Amino acid sequence: MLDTVNKSASETRITVLNPTGYPPKVTKKAAANRLGTLDGKTIYLVDCRFDDSIELLKQVQAWFTERMPSVKTKIVSLNNYYGHDDPKLWEEIKANADAAILGVGHCSTCAPAVTTHAIAVDTKYGVPTVSLHTDIFDRVVRSTARVQGLAHLPAIFVPQPVMGKSAAELRAYVDGKDPITGVPVMQEVIEGLTRGLAGDTTAATDRSVVPRLVPPDTEENLHRLFLENHWTDNLPIVLPTEARVAEMLAATSHPPDKVVGRMQMTANRGWWECTVEKVAVNAVMAGCKPEYFPVVLALAASEMSARSSSSSSAAAMVVVNGPIRKEIGMNCGIGAMGPYNHANATIGRAYGLVSQNTQGGSVPGETYMGSIGNGYCYNNLTFAENEERSPWEPLHVQKGFKPTDSTVSLFWGCRSTTFNLGLREQFWREHVRDMLIGTDAQARPCLVLDPIVARQFVERGGFVKKADLIQWIHETAQRPAQEYWDLQLIQNYIYPRATYGEEPFASNLAVPPEQMIRIFPEGDINVVVVGGEANGYWQIMGATYRKTVSVDAWR
Repeated sequence: MLDTVNKSASETRITVLNPTGYPPKVTKKAAANRLGTLDGKTIYLVDCRFDDSIELLKQVQAWFTERMPSVKTKIVSLNNYYGHDDPKLWEEIKANADAAILGVGHCSTCAPAVTTHAIAVDTKYGVPTVSLHTDIFDRVVRSTARVQGLAHLPAIFVPQPVMGKSAAELRAYVDGKDPITGVPVMQEVIEGLTRGLAGDTTAATDRSVVPRLVPPDTEENLHRLFLENHWTDNLPIVLPTEARVAEMLAATSHPPDKVVGRMQMTANRGWWECTVEKVAVNAVMAGCKPEYFPVVLALAASEMSARSSSSSSAAAMVVVNGPIRKEIGMNCGIGAMGPYNHANATIGRAYGLVSQNTQGGSVPGETYMGSIGNGYCYNNLTFAENEERSPWEPLHVQKGFKPTDSTVSLFWGCRSTTFNLGLREQFWREHVRDMLIGTDAQARPCLVLDPIVARQFVERGGFVKKADLIQWIHETAQRPAQEYWDLQLIQNYIYPRATYGEEPFASNLAVPPEQMIRIFPEGDINVVVVGGEANGYWQIMGATYRKTVSVDAWR
């Protein structure tokens, strides 16, 4: 809507819509009473099982032994990986401990998890608790504590990193000062357990705090505002005027105020809501045509963020199947995974903008902690499967949909890619095995095949059915048990689940060190055919399948 008061084009003011989502409702929690003194008390030191966390806690225990020998300490570990709640352990702490120290939060997902666990032990189980983290995650911890309802949970910081440090170096952390506050680390620990907490300033939130419209301004100023507010991907956008958003909304039968889904950058950081109108605003900004809008809505409905804050620098991958591919002119042939198709490019970009703007942000160091970042995030590897040239059923049929259904399938990871040309007659099996060994062992392999090499798998391997190829990949991807369990990502994410008894991982713990074990569960392996047959190039993407969502439901 133009402001007709100003006549000059350069001074014409425009009204545009706000692209941000609706924040989570915050319920304030009451902290446990502090102890006054630690003399004669029992403190549990709780290891979150991430990257040598227990080694730092051993140095905290040594400090108490030397400096406060009247304090009894016990080191315990979570029964699973840090993202799982552990009520059995919390009950043990409630029964046997006077206080608890949880640590160490030193990744973008374990820092929120440690914060959440500490708040649960403190507020639900009534045991005064402090949490230990590394300094780079200061803002992550503070924002998580606010969302979890205890903004003033005592959080103490040591330098990053903890992983790989010697006992002497970790003891220096414990004996040193908190790099955030400048206060000695153990002084903060003791005061956090013995002194009352400051008054909670957690603010209540509701939809009224998010205005629908941005104050009218010139086009130049609005572009600057969107950039400065981190509402863009730092590329030029299309300003979401009311007319443009209305045109986008006309492409769906769903009302503008309908809640499409929720997003959060990582677990424990609060689910933000997005409506149909909010998704439309971001689709306009990305340059989408209205006919693309049902696909973008389906992506938003997945509740899987394309702007994950994982410090592993993960990205999303989107595969579109069914009639919608042809209806909106998506590319599944030459250059399909590149920047050569308007629908592919702008739908993927819209998914990223929807994610960051309706989840509360994606700002490096605050709401995004990907250590090296990931260029795939610009359009989230969005492409259509080449169903017509594939020798097998398409991905969405494999996932239980009908061929006539239109869907989006979402994958997460995209941190590792192995690459090859065709299948050699003699040693192709060995070559594929080597590629699988080079794939991210914590993620799952997705074979992305040009139709030429897809047919080679049929001709050379006899894999007439896709399921046969997947079974062969499962059986081929092996490495010695001792090497597998020594991988850091396996130690962080798979080993805790194995010790908790989760199969198929638990059975692999019992095998001899030299025995070969299968790396990837068969049900987690996927195959997608895409490309224009310019040559038989293909790759194995370390990308874990998450879900398939109907596009038709959002028409």
